[in-house]
Amino acid sequence: MALILIDVRLFSGGADLTGQSNKAEVVAEVEEKERTSFGSRGWKEVLGGLAATEISAEGQWQAGDPGMVDDETWAALGGLGAWTACPDGAAVGSLAWLTRVMRGSYKLGGAVGDVAPWTVGARGSWPLVRGVLAHPPGTARTATGTGTAQQLGAVAAGRHLYAALHVLSVAGTDTPSITVEIESDDSDAFTTAIGRATFTAATARGGQVLRVPGPITDTWWRPKWTVTGTTPSFLFALALGIK
Repeated sequence: MALILIDVRLFSGGADLTGQSNKAEVVAEVEEKERTSFGSRGWKEVLGGLAATEISAEGQWQAGDPGMVDDETWAALGGLGAWTACPDGAAVGSLAWLTRVMRGSYKLGGAVGDVAPWTVGARGSWPLVRGVLAHPPGTARTATGTGTAQQLGAVAAGRHLYAALHVLSVAGTDTPSITVEIESDDSDAFTTAIGRATFTAATARGGQVLRVPGPITDTWWRPKWTVTGTTPSFLFALALGIK
């Protein structure tokens, strides 16, 4: 199925860059290492070497808030953080690409009369993971709860479950806090749910990534969140994948 890119969702750290971006590229590549021998009968032989991930994005520059590209990128430049890109919307179950990257470059500014542009480049320090969105960015959470079950499959030995959390807004008093946990089970009813990993409690915008090693035989996964504080409200996006 061909896809026209009109509903890409892009999350970096604690920022939703969707309304500030108009181009995003995600690249995964593996080094080609030659191993041609006399037994190849004249054909070149290669092996896969080190793998690498690269992300680039660009759009319209904005500043003045932690959720805007200038504030978020400048704070993250040179550091490691969570990135998630969804090529066709951000509903639960939508395709998501997630990774942990080092923000290596930031370019802004243009000619007089232009809409001010920005360009960001980042390189992965974890694998690029193909997964799904497990929590939508536009649903506010004001109390403890659980998300929709996703059948990602089992995690074989030598593989990991990867998760990227983007806390996009925090409201409330008395130090509102949200702690997100990843649970698994062998059925979508989650009658014997097992907590597999927990993100650090979040009291402000920000991104986190974690991974859980296999083997894990459970095939169903979901988020669980614990909310505290007075009149708390949180917006967050969560992506899960196995690699």
